[in-house]
Amino acid sequence: MTSPEIPEHLDDAELAAWLVRSAGTLAAGMRAAVVTFEEKTSISDVVTAADHAAEQLVVETLRRVRPDDSILGEEGSSHTGTSGRTWVIDPVDGTYNFFTGGTYWCAAIALKNDDGGLLGAIYHPAEDALWIGGDGLPTTRNGVRTGEATSAPLDQSCASAYLHHTYLRDAAAAEPYMAAVLGAATYRTWGSASCELAATSAGIFGVWFQQGLPEWDWLPGKALVEAAGGDTAVVHLNGYRWYVAGGKAQVADAVALLQSRA
Repeated sequence: MTSPEIPEHLDDAELAAWLVRSAGTLAAGMRAAVVTFEEKTSISDVVTAADHAAEQLVVETLRRVRPDDSILGEEGSSHTGTSGRTWVIDPVDGTYNFFTGGTYWCAAIALKNDDGGLLGAIYHPAEDALWIGGDGLPTTRNGVRTGEATSAPLDQSCASAYLHHTYLRDAAAAEPYMAAVLGAATYRTWGSASCELAATSAGIFGVWFQQGLPEWDWLPGKALVEAAGGDTAVVHLNGYRWYVAGGKAQVADAVALLQSRA
């Protein structure tokens, strides 16, 4: 496919914003015609033609305008560059929602540097909402600062949390998850890690946590939460790896509750 015309001389943040908006718009335009999917690991983990097309658009653009950068895409795209920078792509996060008619799906991208620098961008087509933030770039939604992620006790906060139901059979995963969920005032699950993390960066959720994420599900939202003044953590526990993000107090409380079931 031929990528759409891209404005010249974009900086990294402008490029990330252009990429997620273009990928999300392409996927949204294909949505009505998507009638089949492929299973990856399960019936709830699927991929469609829109995922592939959106990832191809992003990859083709990056290969033209950032040829020295590395690329890692959820749907299999890979390129090893020489710059020490890697673009991590999730062309459609929340594909099950996308395919079944839900609104919580988005396009997400992160740029990580070997020196630890991180930039994230997320575009939610249903709300025409574009989030961007990273090192030295406070998180914005459609150009407006989100403010700092609010710090408050977990038991006074709404959590966003998810554990695939198959893991509920394993106490090593289920018990820490339930301890942290029950420690919150209430909780929600949207089915798109990046949508949930974008919302967490604005304080809609006080904390977010999930088990076993690949980089494309974690890094874009991690960048947004940190650039909004929040905290993030990765907890290795009972053979599982938990990812936590949100307000400083909520993250500390959630981590403590997860670890209480070691």
